[in-house]
Amino acid sequence: MTSPTSPKPFSGQSATVALPPLTGPDVVSPAELALALVNARSVSGTEAPLADAVQEALSRLPHLEVLRHGNTVVARTHLGRSERVVIAGHLDTVPVSLRTDNVPGRLERREGGEVIWGRGSVDMKGGVAAALHLAATLSAPRRDVTWVFYDNEEVTSDLNGLGLTLQAHPDWLEADFAVLGEPTGAQIEGGCNGTLRIYLTVHGTAAHSGRAWRGVNAVHAAAPIIERAANAPVREVEVDGLTYRESLSVVSIEAGVATNTIPDRCRIGVNYRFAPDLAADEALARALRILAGLPADGVEVPDGDAELPVITAGTGRVDVVVDDLSPAARPGLDSPLAAELVEAVRARGGGIGPKYGWTDVARFSAAGVPTVNLGPGDPVLCHTDDEHCPVDQIDSVASILRDWLA
Repeated sequence: MTSPTSPKPFSGQSATVALPPLTGPDVVSPAELALALVNARSVSGTEAPLADAVQEALSRLPHLEVLRHGNTVVARTHLGRSERVVIAGHLDTVPVSLRTDNVPGRLERREGGEVIWGRGSVDMKGGVAAALHLAATLSAPRRDVTWVFYDNEEVTSDLNGLGLTLQAHPDWLEADFAVLGEPTGAQIEGGCNGTLRIYLTVHGTAAHSGRAWRGVNAVHAAAPIIERAANAPVREVEVDGLTYRESLSVVSIEAGVATNTIPDRCRIGVNYRFAPDLAADEALARALRILAGLPADGVEVPDGDAELPVITAGTGRVDVVVDDLSPAARPGLDSPLAAELVEAVRARGGGIGPKYGWTDVARFSAAGVPTVNLGPGDPVLCHTDDEHCPVDQIDSVASILRDWLA
């Protein structure tokens, strides 16, 4: 059996993963389990060995029914309780840091406390560890629980294991409430902003840079669009008592074929993080109005098949491609289940706030399941070279959920 401090070498997709004991006299703490999970490399697309280990570990527990779709593992109690909740977390991570090579992880002491350092410790193997520990040790909760451990959260939406499972087996995930273990510093973050990613292609006319006036520089023509994005009238919006802050940003620019040639094409990537008061189509229309230089506020948004705003620059109409449009989610705090969880968090000094990023709470929300984010770790450290998660926050999340469920 692999020790949390001495992981098996990872040699690719065929490598096996062994988890430390989840029950019995040698059961490890949530923090020790988190370190073992960090030591099991599971970059998006390579989660199968870790999913195998999770499935094997949970299948040994007589109080759980274990199901699998692709590399998503679902484990459910069937105790006949009047309420069912989902506790979910993703198994994958972004790629290992080339600078720090942050797998395997390690236990460190920082600022008077212990932290687990390594890729995925914050996003989100600390939260997964708390959930796995409870799935194994909480055999008779007062609510039926569906535990979900899924793949491919960090990549394109069409590969997301939670989304694919919701499509293929919606009955597996039916519930009255859900908790997603995304990092929140052991506090509750309600709902999430939506995210829109679009690419705008401005067309020009190529020419030799020695005779630049013979062409139309697509980069220069794109400048007003970039300036509109930089000065966008983004909002702070209160939704169900939480204030969400929007952002609209140029995130990529591609242009030019040679240093002596006027670019005839400029491709701009724009990301709009929009508040939960906007539906996805409303957010798209608002973003296009901003980028077209039209008023964005106080304008009725077209619905149905109405024509969207047209952007022009350079030699004519700008091509717009919608690469991703994921809806926002409202806070999900207006149910008795949420109120009890909020009370448990506040009893440990935690607070309640909005989730500015996009998370899979939006998938549950779209399925009619109110959901909140609650997990250990500072979200600012997600995907960084120095990603690390406080041990006391892993323990705190496990205790909060145990009190809420037990």
